Amino acid sequence: MGLIFEVASRRGGTPPREKDMRRVGAIRRIVAARLRYCGLEAMMYDVTLIVSELLTNALLHSGTTEISLTIAVRDGCLQITVRDGMAGCAEPGEAEEGAESGRGLVLVDHLVEENGGAWGTSDAGAVTWCRLTVPAKEKA
Repeated sequence: MGLIFEVASRRGGTPPREKDMRRVGAIRRIVAARLRYCGLEAMMYDVTLIVSELLTNALLHSGTTEISLTIAVRDGCLQITVRDGMAGCAEPGEAEEGAESGRGLVLVDHLVEENGGAWGTSDAGAVTWCRLTVPAKEKA
């Protein structure tokens, strides 16, 4: 599955357009439907949460005008790839107490670890990817 969508470029710390933020939710629903269609319901909660966090990070931190999402099953793993085309590494950080954001990559890290996977960045940070092990009964 592959999706590409355009977003408004952000400059000077301006917040993303509401239209762009709503796309993250719409894509999360598309991913959930695709996972159900493929018989991967057991992974739906974790995958949709990871997709939401990675897309939101690209939208908030890259300044890009185009974001792509690819999800594929290969060699017993579900591969999620988000490309924003902008250099800069995504790294988990510490959110200040009471902050309403800043915990997304810590959550991604935890979910990936729980699913026997790995995650990281490539292409100078323009791509964030993760692999989750597909549960044995889901592979058939």
